[in-house]
Amino acid sequence: MERVQLDFPDAAIIHRHSLSVRVTDMNYGRHLGHDALVSLLHEARIQAFASLELPEWDMHGYPSVVADLAVQYQSEARWPDALLVETAVPSPEGKALTVYQRMIHAESGRPVATARINQLLVDTATGRPVAVPASVVEALAKARGT
Repeated sequence: MERVQLDFPDAAIIHRHSLSVRVTDMNYGRHLGHDALVSLLHEARIQAFASLELPEWDMHGYPSVVADLAVQYQSEARWPDALLVETAVPSPEGKALTVYQRMIHAESGRPVATARINQLLVDTATGRPVAVPASVVEALAKARGT
């Protein structure tokens, strides 16, 4: 079986968000379920962009949409584990923001999952993707310290 292998870009971290596994996040295997993982990653991602005054629904004039998602599962998390989600966004190329997220156990640093999300900014008039505005590129570079 071929597995997804993601390389998390440590140098591109823009935000860290603490959260914990809720009892409602558990699946029948009594660990963090896939649907809950995606929701927790979304919460951390929206917090990361909001910290830069870039809400996903208005990134300097354009809403963003998720084009694809890849997740590499690395270990289990259970209620009430404390977790940390690191969000990294390398310099955008073309019309997509590539967002990496790494979920780790807060105490041990053991990885739970690594994800890659490609987000497109869309012109609402045409429904077509647009180039990432220079102001968004600059905000991300500032957050990375580059």
